[in-house]
Amino acid sequence: MEQVNIYEAKTHFSKYVEKAESGEDVIIARGGKQVARLTAITPRTRSIQFGVLKGKVRLADDFDSALPAEVLAGFEGR
Repeated sequence: MEQVNIYEAKTHFSKYVEKAESGEDVIIARGGKQVARLTAITPRTRSIQFGVLKGKVRLADDFDSALPAEVLAGFEGR
């Protein structure tokens, strides 16, 4: 784990981001006191679960039928 001061971190930021990406933590210090840690983010992996909403969602029987004329006119701004 490398420790650098804020000025060094600002000057060579991309270098320290590359180190963090490769798995090395970089500690940032102000006046010799540790104040932050630059570390890599591990991506979340989520498994797909099919059927989670089964039985919880209901569509009306007339879901895909034509809209009444007055409702359609409201959408079209007439």
